[in-house]
Amino acid sequence: AANGWTHLDLTCLPAKYHLYPEKITDAVRAAVARHRDSYDEIFVVYADCGTGGTLQAACDELGVQMIAGPHCYSFFEGNDRFSEIAEDEFTAFYLTDFLVRQFDAFIVKPMGLDRHPDLRDMYFGNYEKLVYQAQTDDPELTAKARRCAERLGLRFERRLTGYGDLETSLAALR
Repeated sequence: AANGWTHLDLTCLPAKYHLYPEKITDAVRAAVARHRDSYDEIFVVYADCGTGGTLQAACDELGVQMIAGPHCYSFFEGNDRFSEIAEDEFTAFYLTDFLVRQFDAFIVKPMGLDRHPDLRDMYFGNYEKLVYQAQTDDPELTAKARRCAERLGLRFERRLTGYGDLETSLAALR
């Protein structure tokens, strides 16, 4: 709706599957099976996301396309740009708009930081900065992302990436 696109319908899988990437491939298979008869084309908006290549293999087998890239941080940055900077950002922890909004639910609670804040240094001691890949220009989200960095004891960097390769991939489906 934000782009005025009427050529797409969206079916969402639970975002928490990113915490359990072994569930992604089977969930995508099931979603494709549910919708195959209703659509001429299906495009999977998951990158590899920790599936170790099983998602790409399943998409190939099913005859559906998926967005390129190892994970959403790469396609939001732009896969080419991300591959250029990845070596220099080996110690960066990334957050997107979604992860900033859901920081407690996706980072703090699953890692037990709410119950054991002393684990912070064990989990994040080798990171140097938090990179907030902002899809939107929202000062409140930026302030929250900065607080997330402070909570993790990391330097803060904000990049207005927009939707990167996600946007261009979806626009190309017209």
